[in-house]
Amino acid sequence: MKLLLTSAGIKNTSIHDALTALLGKPIAESSALCIPTASYGHPMGGPAAAWRFITGRASTPLCELGWQSLGVLELTALPSIDEELWVPLVQETDALLAGGGDSLYLCHWMRQSGLADLLPSLRAVWVGVSGGSMVMAPNIGEEAMCWKPPTGSDEALGMVDFSIFPHVDHEDLPDNSMAEAEKWAANLPVPAYAIDDQTAIKVTDGTVEVVSEGHWKLFTR
Repeated sequence: MKLLLTSAGIKNTSIHDALTALLGKPIAESSALCIPTASYGHPMGGPAAAWRFITGRASTPLCELGWQSLGVLELTALPSIDEELWVPLVQETDALLAGGGDSLYLCHWMRQSGLADLLPSLRAVWVGVSGGSMVMAPNIGEEAMCWKPPTGSDEALGMVDFSIFPHVDHEDLPDNSMAEAEKWAANLPVPAYAIDDQTAIKVTDGTVEVVSEGHWKLFTR
């Protein structure tokens, strides 16, 4: 399983090179499906945010990188259609691009749609932005909860064994300081990374590598 968990997309050359390495070929020769679902569960998201992500007008570069082909995989629609209409497309694509928003809302629909169960068998690289990265953690932390899942829990997919605090020390997000990240991490049952928008976490078959032109910190238990 190959993951590129970013705070704000492909923001610099180092993260771009990490994506190309995971794909095993240039982006211009790769297919991708973008997943805007997380946008709908977050108070700062919604349809406009989903549109900006899909059309490459967001501040989180991903869909606009020059993919050979690009489609939209809206998870809320999948339970209502036959699997043969979407599963083969997901199995054939080179990358799944998960936009930011509410990670627990995204987690819920990944499970409801069946994508969560399918994910470990896919050859595609999962490229997450913010909430699209946080969803891979065992827990996101109660402080990060906006949309409340039916379980009431902060548990996410657990595809990795660490949690992620994105946008650390962002100038427009005063509550995202490194000090606040440390308080958040202290309440988690697993190690946690605080990463800024110039940082990503590359995971290849369980091997973790931080790719950064900015700053980050690992909080261990």
